[in-house]
Amino acid sequence: MAVRDQNVPDQTVPDQTAFHVPIVDLTPYVATGSDEGAAEGTADDRTRVAREIDDACSTVGFIQIVGHGIPPEVIDGLAGAIDDFFALPLETKKAYRVAGANRGYSPPKSESLSLSLGVESADRMNDFFEAFNVGVEARSFTGLGLSEDDYGINVWPEVAHFRERVETYFSEASRVARVLTRVFADALGQPPELFDRLTDHSIDVLRMVNYALDEGPVTLDGDLRGMGEHTDFGLVTVLWADRVAGLQVLGPGGVWHDVQPVEGGLLVNLGDLTARLTNDRWMSTLHRVAPPVVDGRIMRRRSAAFFHDGNVDAVVETLPEFAGPGGDAYDPVTVRDHIAAKLAGSRHGKANTAAVREAARVRAAAHPPLSAAPAVHGPSAGR
Repeated sequence: MAVRDQNVPDQTVPDQTAFHVPIVDLTPYVATGSDEGAAEGTADDRTRVAREIDDACSTVGFIQIVGHGIPPEVIDGLAGAIDDFFALPLETKKAYRVAGANRGYSPPKSESLSLSLGVESADRMNDFFEAFNVGVEARSFTGLGLSEDDYGINVWPEVAHFRERVETYFSEASRVARVLTRVFADALGQPPELFDRLTDHSIDVLRMVNYALDEGPVTLDGDLRGMGEHTDFGLVTVLWADRVAGLQVLGPGGVWHDVQPVEGGLLVNLGDLTARLTNDRWMSTLHRVAPPVVDGRIMRRRSAAFFHDGNVDAVVETLPEFAGPGGDAYDPVTVRDHIAAKLAGSRHGKANTAAVREAARVRAAAHPPLSAAPAVHGPSAGR
């Protein structure tokens, strides 16, 4: 289903059949058996996959991937862990909140993701989801002198086998993200070292989400959002989600399109830092989550997003071959500063004034129009 913004003239609405999220089979790049260096396909196979990825990244910014190699039982284990944690009483879950860090539990209505883009709607409630985050820790990278302020320290709930199931999936999602960046390098005509040097101590976070509306009949006002419009912060996101309506991707002409993962597939989207590398030749696409409603009833929806964000101290700048006329390009930024500005918006209500291009796209698509958000002073966010 497509939802057209009423502010967009009819003639700008594209043929709805023209919008689709491409399906790409990663098998030629995925290691098989016990030999982690051996991939399934030939050089020609990998060239074809790289070409398909380039096309998807430059036209949609979202990809359905199959052949990713994550065993079904690992995904089932993750889903069970999500169910077990979010079934706990709210007060029990709140004991796992971590102040000032991108770890632990976030209760419903505690975030507003559109502020990560520097825009807001005066009458919009905060995003109606609850989440639990885990990620890599600075102590995972010995000898680098990294700070836990940048990475965070995990908290683990007292839920049977929760940590084991989540860490198993985290390891698999990390592998898939690194397969993708290898494909990205090939697709962009770059050496593999491009992403290796950006990600050898990457800030990787797994965000498990439960859309916290009770199942059953519902009448919704126009402002309720499961998760507000936003772009992702880092290099690439790997998403597992229930095959339930909710995720919407902004297409041409200000049209929001429903997207669900294919059977056995994962959804992949690019983050802001990859868009910066390519000067928006590849797209960090706006997306949001509407309440998961089917035939007038709220449905259960869970998701788990693996964010592969890059090294905290890496400087990301537009690659020379993608600079525009006269050298037009994004200004260099460290991963630390970029993510801190984003999190200051979503978590602490401080509008991200650096997200100029992204904010313009949100305001162009919003109904009612979103205004530039006033600065709200608060602490900077650590991730």
